[in-house]
Amino acid sequence: MRIKHVEIENFRLLRKVAIGLEERTTVIVGRNNSGKTSIAELFRRLLSERSLAFKLEDFSLGCHECFWTAFDAFRAGAESSDVRGHLPSITITLDIAYDVDAPDLGPLSDCIIDLNPDCSEARLVLTFGPRATAAETLFAGIVAPGEDVAADRIALFRALGSRLPAAYASSLEAVDPNDPTNRKALEPKTLTALVHGGFINAQRGLDDDTHRERDVLGKVVEVLFQSALTDPLDPEKRTTAEQLKAAVEQIQGDLHVGFNAKLTSLLPTFDLFGYPGLADPGLVTETSFDVDKLLNDHTKVRYVGVNGVTLPETYNGLGVRNLVYMLLQLLRFFREYQASPAAAGVHLVFIEEPEAHLHPQMQEVFIRQLDQITSAFVTQLNENRPWPVQFVVTTHSPHMANEARFESMRYFLSVTDGEGLRRSVIKDLRQGMGDAPAPDREFLHQYLTLTRCDLFFADKAVLIEGTAERLLLPAMIRKTDAAAAGEPKLGSQYLTVMEVGGAYAHRFFDLLAFLELRALIITDIDAVKPNDKGKHVAVPVADGQFTSNGCIKAWFGNAVSPAALLAKTSPDKMTGSRRLAYQIPEADGGPCARSFEDAFILANPERFPLGDGEAAALAYEHAAEQKKSTFALEHAIEHTDWNVPRYISDGLRWLAQGNPAPLEPPPAVAVEIVARVAGVAVNVAEVGENG
Repeated sequence: MRIKHVEIENFRLLRKVAIGLEERTTVIVGRNNSGKTSIAELFRRLLSERSLAFKLEDFSLGCHECFWTAFDAFRAGAESSDVRGHLPSITITLDIAYDVDAPDLGPLSDCIIDLNPDCSEARLVLTFGPRATAAETLFAGIVAPGEDVAADRIALFRALGSRLPAAYASSLEAVDPNDPTNRKALEPKTLTALVHGGFINAQRGLDDDTHRERDVLGKVVEVLFQSALTDPLDPEKRTTAEQLKAAVEQIQGDLHVGFNAKLTSLLPTFDLFGYPGLADPGLVTETSFDVDKLLNDHTKVRYVGVNGVTLPETYNGLGVRNLVYMLLQLLRFFREYQASPAAAGVHLVFIEEPEAHLHPQMQEVFIRQLDQITSAFVTQLNENRPWPVQFVVTTHSPHMANEARFESMRYFLSVTDGEGLRRSVIKDLRQGMGDAPAPDREFLHQYLTLTRCDLFFADKAVLIEGTAERLLLPAMIRKTDAAAAGEPKLGSQYLTVMEVGGAYAHRFFDLLAFLELRALIITDIDAVKPNDKGKHVAVPVADGQFTSNGCIKAWFGNAVSPAALLAKTSPDKMTGSRRLAYQIPEADGGPCARSFEDAFILANPERFPLGDGEAAALAYEHAAEQKKSTFALEHAIEHTDWNVPRYISDGLRWLAQGNPAPLEPPPAVAVEIVARVAGVAVNVAEVGENG
């Protein structure tokens, strides 16, 4: 049994999204404030034992217009049912796959209402929506709008914030996957009985304060003790836990007999005070020393030292403490599930940003070990009985993205709709990349496994051919930014650079389009012509008849000539959010280079005296004598006063335009500051991932 598919509407950035979950581990990647935290917070509330409730701030900002429309209808005298029809709801739909041949489906049995023998999925729909009396509860007594509509909207939403809990309620239904009209009402607690949750938050309380002990790891011990007391499979652990409990009870008895008697003797008799009418109440002391408080308040996890000296948590690095904490939490989740009298059919564990304080290799090992940890728990601690756990890992780490299976990744993207409101879009790499052919998908899978998956976390990308461009590109970006007065600066945007070669760049086109990533592809014109034997050989651009560059041929067709390429305009080199940049003359009608090195030489003639003759041919010959890495390092470190080749500077200026990366957004909390100066109230609200 597992959660196969989730649909979410109107929760923060998740205005209307769908996400498929893998059978074991789903890795969520994407830029900051793209909705990754929102989905973890949503499930945290869904799987909480407390009654499910949302606040006004939890509704997507796009829902605000719905509230305003409902208010307009209410003040116009519309029927309550019509007003409710305008009010938005937060809706979560879960599709749970199950084995039709399983002998016992537990709590899921009540959720299966279809009659199709071929259907092996149950659908649950949880709705946080308006009650029957919502119209009156939300809007009664609110003054009708006046001339200042903006002020009236503010007044309305201030009132809604406090009225919403009484006007809205949660409901859970089982829905026939084959017939949406066939529904069955369920108790909301059915969901927590069916799906058990575990959460390792991004903020784990592991700070770097070595002057006081945090003992975060020690808090896990209490849970392990409680689960051991009811362990149905391991009598040795159960016996140990019972012995610990008996030992504490013995200590409690000794305290009551000896310690408390002596402590009571320290209390004065009330005759000492001589207060009229006050009889001696006969005070005695009693010291409580139960096992729960002993574990929770007085038990620390420490590290083995030497000479009998143990070391506190804070004496280990943050990375080790973080890893130990996460592993202990996973064991805790397993023990809690194992100790449940009626185990849930699905165990969903969210792990937020596990890369915190872990070095790259440890990050890769962690994501790789999740399956092995699960298998070890099942075989060694559960007599091979399955643990139906699904992990959802949110990460900003390209190292973890590298290690994850390509199809297990879900890419979260924040986009702006026509009204200027942000919302999340979820891209499922298991569903492919649009029309990308299978060979390209396989190539990308292999390539991104071997290299850093920075594409998933950047706002823009530059694809380059080789070492020289990679070494000199940072300096070229700085120089282009410095020369672009009053224009967006690429150096202040979130950029990734990938070295892909001219023969492979075109295989990234579908992935770039799929990720909706603005990208510049810098490549070489690679002019060739056939020799006497009919074999294509490299020649200067002026002598070329064709190009050998696979990326350019994929863009313009195999038969395109260098002369035709030089006649292309900027719009010809753009498609969607991608632009192609290859060598062009530094001045219109001037000589044109064939590759990066001779383009660099032609852009800096004062640094490379070529002598008499055709400049492009001389630059081509001079570049052929250079070692690429030495040439690049020399101009990146020693001789830094040079001009950026025109084709690259044009491309970088284009890349800097359009959807510049925003400054780091504020955290996902609402902060209201009210300053009263001469009776005037000034309100400031900051909102992060609430959409």
